[in-house]
Amino acid sequence: MNINTNSLVSITEANQNFSKVARLVDENGVAIILKNNVPRYIITEFSQYQAEQVTDNEDVKSVASRLIAKHRAAFEKLAK
Repeated sequence: MNINTNSLVSITEANQNFSKVARLVDENGVAIILKNNVPRYIITEFSQYQAEQVTDNEDVKSVASRLIAKHRAAFEKLAK
């Protein structure tokens, strides 16, 4: 993961000037909040968060489909 240094904000600055954090998200798509000079929190646009959630659900569906296909005979016996 590459981090744009323009997206970094200290937790103190984020607390005192949240509008700056919102502007960073608008400009860069993300803001990274540092706590003790270590990346601790990430703020993204809600639409980006939703897109990532759909991807996670699709991964679960593909794994489930693969397991069902692999063990179809066992599932059919259990269904009887």
